[in-house]
Amino acid sequence: MSGKVIDPDYPGQDRLSDQEIKNLAIQDAGSAVTAATKNYPFPTETIELPSKGLLYAKSNPLSSGTVEIKYMTAKEEDILTSQNLIKNGTVIDVLLRSLIVSPINYNDLLVGDKNAIMIAARVLAYGKDYEVELTNPKTGHIQKENIDLTLFSNTKFDESNFEEGSNKFSFELPASKRMLEFKLLTHGDDKKIADSIKAAKKASNRISGVTPELSTRLKHMILSVDGETDRIKISKFVDNEFLSRDSIEFRSKVKLVSPDIDLTYSYYGEDDGEEHEVALPMTVKFFWPGS
Repeated sequence: MSGKVIDPDYPGQDRLSDQEIKNLAIQDAGSAVTAATKNYPFPTETIELPSKGLLYAKSNPLSSGTVEIKYMTAKEEDILTSQNLIKNGTVIDVLLRSLIVSPINYNDLLVGDKNAIMIAARVLAYGKDYEVELTNPKTGHIQKENIDLTLFSNTKFDESNFEEGSNKFSFELPASKRMLEFKLLTHGDDKKIADSIKAAKKASNRISGVTPELSTRLKHMILSVDGETDRIKISKFVDNEFLSRDSIEFRSKVKLVSPDIDLTYSYYGEDDGEEHEVALPMTVKFFWPGS
């Protein structure tokens, strides 16, 4: 644990006194401090990554399996209220970049690890309680739920299927018997995929109206087909040869080896008494609880 703890949702061995908190609050939060030195004027927390760092190269700081983040200040609240960042959809990523103390390349983060950091950042900033309105999928009844964000845990993934320090997996397609090598997507990959989909939307609107979201993700994930690494040939395989039954099995394999935080929430309907499961709703109140 780095730094002293002031948030009861992330308890540590040392706790700040009221005077220490006051002293920290009056320090210059905007002082020029690099992430490498970690000399932040506010407490930090060490977050355990779902991947445990096992899929990053040994030379990558993320291979430690942890990331240190600082507590949110007025600087980060300025980020959250930036209309430009909200409009272009980058506000959460800019926020997380600002909060991460560890000297990492943000684009290297596996998507599941980034999800875990996002949940931790929200708890540290505004506490564990997250109030949402959920709609019963059977009856349409709307009820309020107060979700405890600290109850979400990391998923269990099969560590036996990969080589430590390498984000590369093999899978034989059950129907066609083609052999694929693939990787798990990072934040950097997600950005490239989003750009590709955006460009495809412009073209598809003029032609078919179909946006190739799934196939685009598959093309970025697959590294080789039967040893062939040429990107054009991989793209043609996905478009013309990747059988639907194989695609389903492939996605199941990806899920099996993907480290992430399980954001499934279970609740009982007020009107029917039945248990329902939903993915954690990411409403405006997640990082803007006062909205």
